[in-house]
Amino acid sequence: MRSLQGPTRVDTVLTQVLEKYGVRESVERLEVLQEWSDIVGDPLSGVTRVRGVDNKTLLIEVRSSAWMTELQVLKNDVLNRVNERFEAVVFEKIVFVLAETV
Repeated sequence: MRSLQGPTRVDTVLTQVLEKYGVRESVERLEVLQEWSDIVGDPLSGVTRVRGVDNKTLLIEVRSSAWMTELQVLKNDVLNRVNERFEAVVFEKIVFVLAETV
């Protein structure tokens, strides 16, 4: 006889599927795209944007070379802030690249 259970939460099922296929951590890392401005605040989010995530490396596009120099000094602080936000998802490295202009 089959036991009746209540409905299963969608987030629970999704987590199980992502875990089964070995992509849960990769998908969770992509959340940084939505959270970036909250993590770094207005001054930095105005001159940067997340270009992408490559495994455990966060790629950040920077508006100018002057800001790139400033961010090199702040690199560890920014990386720590990101990792604090995503406790289970750890980025090992952050790379700043100059934004392409049109």
